[in-house]
Amino acid sequence: MRFGYFSNTANLGLKKPFTQILDETRKIATCVEDAGWESIWFTEHHFGHEGYEVCPNPIMMSADIAARTTTLRIGQAANIVTYWNPVRLAEDIAMLDHMSNGRIEVGVGRGIYGREAIHLNKDADLNDQAQNFRLFEQTMAFLKKSWSQEFVDHDGEFFTYPEPGFTWNHAESPKSAIFMNMETNELEKLAIVPRPLQQPHPPLWQVVDGPGSIQWAAENGLGAMMWIPTVESLKWRFEMYREKASEAQGKDVPLGEGVALVRDMFCAETMEDAKIDGGEGILSYLRWVCHFRGLGNHMDPGEELPETPGKLDLLSYDWLHPRNLLFGTPDYIAERIEELRDELGLETLLLWSNFPGVPHDKVMRSIQLFNEEVLPRFQPGTVKLAV
Repeated sequence: MRFGYFSNTANLGLKKPFTQILDETRKIATCVEDAGWESIWFTEHHFGHEGYEVCPNPIMMSADIAARTTTLRIGQAANIVTYWNPVRLAEDIAMLDHMSNGRIEVGVGRGIYGREAIHLNKDADLNDQAQNFRLFEQTMAFLKKSWSQEFVDHDGEFFTYPEPGFTWNHAESPKSAIFMNMETNELEKLAIVPRPLQQPHPPLWQVVDGPGSIQWAAENGLGAMMWIPTVESLKWRFEMYREKASEAQGKDVPLGEGVALVRDMFCAETMEDAKIDGGEGILSYLRWVCHFRGLGNHMDPGEELPETPGKLDLLSYDWLHPRNLLFGTPDYIAERIEELRDELGLETLLLWSNFPGVPHDKVMRSIQLFNEEVLPRFQPGTVKLAV
């Protein structure tokens, strides 16, 4: 198996200087690289004055960590591509791929918070899911073309490149029918410079949940990245990805290939210590995110929840723990990872432990204990990650 660290950077209540948050993130990155983890991943969120998510630019965060590491692969989980100018996003990721010497993984998503979408790109408004998806699909098509072709054009619903009617006539820019109309000097294609070091592009991953997004990722050559569901609820998702990927690739894709799973993890000497040290941190975050998502993703197939006055009344550590938390002793965590591997064919596991409000020294102790007593049971691994 391959292990990655999912660094959803938090600063609950904005109590720490941001420079301290950056320094703590750097220490996590070097710690997991030294221990032999394969990757680290950064999220994109905006306007987070509450402090649950405080990294607005995972590409810049990736560049910082790339400069401080040598072997660690560095991903974004995810770039919310519907918020970005597609040209700038293509350029920035390509530059990052060169700056890291080809160590970049590119995660993409459509966004989940209306507060972000409406203020960053009105076309991405989450109240119009169909339009948001069309924007996502068009952006992904442009990114793939821009990374793999010397010159690119795009004429779509949301953006058109080059701008129609723009003429280019410069003595130091030789004319060519490859990218311009030789009679009118009108630009017909643009060069995105640089193109990525990894060709045709770095490995692509989509943050997915429902059937539509799983199918789209599989059919379009993207890996699928999942987070919350129980093992039983993950089975149909993994099976769907395998089925659609096999059809798209014209071959039998093994179960688990091309899928990454994020799990919340806190490793401690005792089960109670894990609950005490990390429990409130993950509950705090889930109270935040489940306000939007509800508890449905935590349920087994066919399970029905009892009626409660509030939609999150059932959200407790004891309710969550057997469903999807890797919280406990090294032996307990290793057993649960073996279950994921055996039941799902899981190849790529991303672990998150720097939860909101959890002191950095306890986060590091959890990672170090995992490094010493869990990781050796699963390493070395040689499973292919790229899709």
